[in-house]
Formats: sequence, C-alpha cells, structure tokens
Amino acid sequence: MGKFQTFTGVVAPLNRANIDTDAIIPKQFLKSIHRTGFGPNLFDEWRYLDHGEPGQDCSNRPLNQDFVLNQNRYKNASILLSRENFGCGSSREHAPWALEDYGFKTIIAESFADIFYNNCFKNGILPITLDMEIIQSLFEKTESEPGFALIVNLDEQSLIDSSGNTLVFELEKFRKDALLKGLDEIGLTLAHEGVIRAFETNHQKKYPWLFAT
Repeated sequence: MGKFQTFTGVVAPLNRANIDTDAIIPKQFLKSIHRTGFGPNLFDEWRYLDHGEPGQDCSNRPLNQDFVLNQNRYKNASILLSRENFGCGSSREHAPWALEDYGFKTIIAESFADIFYNNCFKNGILPITLDMEIIQSLFEKTESEPGFALIVNLDEQSLIDSSGNTLVFELEKFRKDALLKGLDEIGLTLAHEGVIRAFETNHQKKYPWLFAT
C-alpha cells in the first residue's frame, strides 16, 4: 500500500451510529477476494434504490437522492465523518477495501469496532477517534459550510480547517509510523528480509537434515 501523505479532503457527514460492515459492503459482494472494484458498491443498500449484485453495472442504477454520497457537494469526499461504533458487525476486510476503493483516506468517528479499526491500518486508511462534542461540531460545520474540508496531517496528528482551527488526535506511534511508511503487516515483515534470509541460511547449514528431500 502507498505511504500516507498529508492531504486536504472534503468531509462527508454520515450521521448514523453503529454502522456495521454489512451496511458498508453487503454480503453478496464478498465472493471476490480482490481488493479493488468494491467502490461502486460501498453502502450499496443506502446509495441505490434497487438490489445490487456482483458484476452489475452501477452507472445506470437508480440512486437514492437522499443519501449523503449521492449529493453533489459530497461526491468527491475523501474524509468520512460518522458517530460511535463505526464498522461493527462481522469482521470482513472487504469493508475497508470498499471505503478505500471509493476514495476515502480518513474516517473520523466517536469510536470504532476493534477488528474494523485494525483492518483500516492494514489497508492504508487512517481512522481517527474524537470526543462526541468535537464530532458534533464537525457535523455542524460540514452541513452548514458547502465544501467544508480538512487538512489531514498524520505526521503532526492534526486536522486543520479553512479557518486555521486545529484539532489534535491521538494515535499509537507504531500505527502512525506504519501508515507513514506505507507498510502493512507483510511489509513490516519484509522490512527485515535480510535478517530473515540470513537466519534461514544459517539454520539450514546448522541443521541440514531438516531440509533433506
């Protein structure tokens, strides 16, 4: 995955609590194990008025005009704002795949389900937890100011709006460093490839009978 870089993104307000992974990407789309192609089906049952199926052309499907992502002011949003317990339900990694494929780089919420939270970091998404009062103020600004955007600076762990107001968020150093370097768990392991190969070589020399064919 790519390195997480400072960016400015429009904020889309999804004013719901307990959004589960089946709402993020419904179960019929879990047949694919590829990480791409899920964006058109993100929040499928909320975005469209018909029933979606894998491989379906979404360009001509009837849209739910009341759903936030179908409103012109939020169509290019890369920051999703929500309430508590975002990503609850089943542990499907397809949920962050769909969010990332749609274009979301950061999710801001009062709290996250643990497995979903962990899966975000594995897929280059930054989940940010903020207090309820701050979340409420962001909802108010997002809904009252068309094009409301935030600068997301992971290195400084800050969110800055167009007026220069700054919010600081907490994040574990290990997770922060991994995102900044663009490393998932496999990448973190391969960063020690030289040490691993040296161990394998020495181990084979020391215990050759273990490798006999």
